[in-house]
Amino acid sequence: MKRRDIFKGAAVAVALAASGPAMAQDESYTIGVAIPSATHGFMGGLNYHAQAAIERLEATYPQLDFVLATAGDAGKMVNDIEDMVATRDIDALVVLPFESEPLTSPVQAVKDAGIWVTVVDRGLSVPGIEDLYVAGDNTGFGRVAGEYFAETLKEGDNIVVLRGIPTTLDNERVDAFSAAIEGSGINVLDMQHGNWNRDDAFNVMQDFLSKYDDIDAVWAADDDMAIGVLEAIAQAGRDDEMWVVGGAGMKEIIKRIMDGDPQLPVNVTYPPAQIATAIELTALGLVSATPVSGRFIIGSQRVTPDNAAQFYFPDSPF
Repeated sequence: MKRRDIFKGAAVAVALAASGPAMAQDESYTIGVAIPSATHGFMGGLNYHAQAAIERLEATYPQLDFVLATAGDAGKMVNDIEDMVATRDIDALVVLPFESEPLTSPVQAVKDAGIWVTVVDRGLSVPGIEDLYVAGDNTGFGRVAGEYFAETLKEGDNIVVLRGIPTTLDNERVDAFSAAIEGSGINVLDMQHGNWNRDDAFNVMQDFLSKYDDIDAVWAADDDMAIGVLEAIAQAGRDDEMWVVGGAGMKEIIKRIMDGDPQLPVNVTYPPAQIATAIELTALGLVSATPVSGRFIIGSQRVTPDNAAQFYFPDSPF
């Protein structure tokens, strides 16, 4: 009989500090992984790293089985999770919610059934349901970018900012960026939502370029948006006037940083590989006594020409 309380222990905040007892090596376990479909670059990378982690762990731990389901909407994700519980008898669930609100009650039902729950990136609308939370550092993402702008630009230099989809996640990033450049004398000419979409970002940047004759730098805050921004700048013939900082580590952007492209001096990490971290920690808790409860926040790092090779995954779709 499978035990569903294997991870029970005193949860901690921020640090990983509790887990259940060591497991017998001859007992088998099934981990369900529910993630959004690869509808854009970041999610393409996330799917790649999820599949790679599962292949790696299946080879390392023969007692583990995985069920991977991808969904293009919240309704399908709910159905996928319910099917995992009903037909695959999962011992743990790793989920990146398609949307927070529609997934909260279904994931709560999984937890109420005694199944371990790991939530990734997008939190649920009710805090504390999950046993383990794994995500990038959104505050750090904005702060690291802002620090580069403050260090590199001069007082009186002008920048424009593209925001993501209006969310608390975006607010955290922008608030941290704004705090990092406060007192630097940098002028923020404009700030508009590009919705983490390269086409929307292209249109926003076209508008910025038509309105402002003097722009020294752009915080695109996302690599998909950075691609749209760069295309708008190129079409306007203003490539030599400004540089762009995106974020999340798209391979095309990282390669250009490796090659010393002056238009893309740095990047800030928000790794789609965080899904691999979540899956591997969940698996480790099943097969050992390693502590895995609590919150695991992956710090954002500045990517420069000197360290870009560490963040370059040429086989990834992102």
